[in-house]
Amino acid sequence: MPVRMDKVTFVAFSSIVIALLVMGLKYAAYLATGSVALFSDALESIVNLVTALAAFWAIQVSRKPADTDHQFGHHKAEYFAAVLEGVLIVVAALLIARQAWISFNLNLAPENTLHGLAINAVATAVNGAWAMYLFRFGRRRRSPAFIAEAWHLTSDVVSSVGVIIGLVLVVITGWTVLDPLVAVIVAVNILWSGWKVIRDSVSGLMDEAVSRSVDTEIRSIIAAEAEGAIEVHDLRTRSAGRATFIEFHLVVPGAMSVASAHAICDRIEVALMKAVEGAEVSIHVEPEAEAQHHGVLVL
Repeated sequence: MPVRMDKVTFVAFSSIVIALLVMGLKYAAYLATGSVALFSDALESIVNLVTALAAFWAIQVSRKPADTDHQFGHHKAEYFAAVLEGVLIVVAALLIARQAWISFNLNLAPENTLHGLAINAVATAVNGAWAMYLFRFGRRRRSPAFIAEAWHLTSDVVSSVGVIIGLVLVVITGWTVLDPLVAVIVAVNILWSGWKVIRDSVSGLMDEAVSRSVDTEIRSIIAAEAEGAIEVHDLRTRSAGRATFIEFHLVVPGAMSVASAHAICDRIEVALMKAVEGAEVSIHVEPEAEAQHHGVLVL
């Protein structure tokens, strides 16, 4: 009996299939024309395929439960795939710039331009539709790998549109120099996209805190659910892929029973897990002698 894939695995696998399809279409467009601009577009599609494979691997690893060697889970695996994607984007940009320089020196003119552009336009439409879907799906699942892939595909779409416009101008004006010039513009755009992907991924690997809006929401929930406690201090957060780790100290009256303090913690934890997807909450209970009343959330 065939094994059914869950939604996340299916989407990750679909990215590989779509990357293969788009790469084939763009390479066919390059073969039909010999255009260095279309070659740059085809080269970036190879990067799309490699990163889709890396994302598929990372997503499978990140979903593994915690074990003896990884007691906080495998959430950060997606960031490694995203960093790899950023590095490959930069490499692709440098290769495109090199090919553009060669084409400029040889003064090569593209052939069958309109035929190649038609093929490239189909590939661009497929990429654009899939990028929009990945943005929605990745943000809903809080997946760095899917979001990084969506950003990369978006940069690919922008590059492809630039290529199409540039080659249309080559046909209209006959200026063959526009072909390598467009390729250079594509390379610069890809470099910028690669930098953004690497920057965001490294932030995740460095245990970056949640955004200010999420931090405000967390504090509001704690204040609303911690009735019976005195204060909260040392609130810390960090994001790791789909997981959000929340830690703080909860000060309760010294005479409060362990059961009562535990009930407050349970109430706060349930509320946080409902509001913050993937929340992992750790609460350290302290007696009122530990109250600080400075820079804390007083309840």
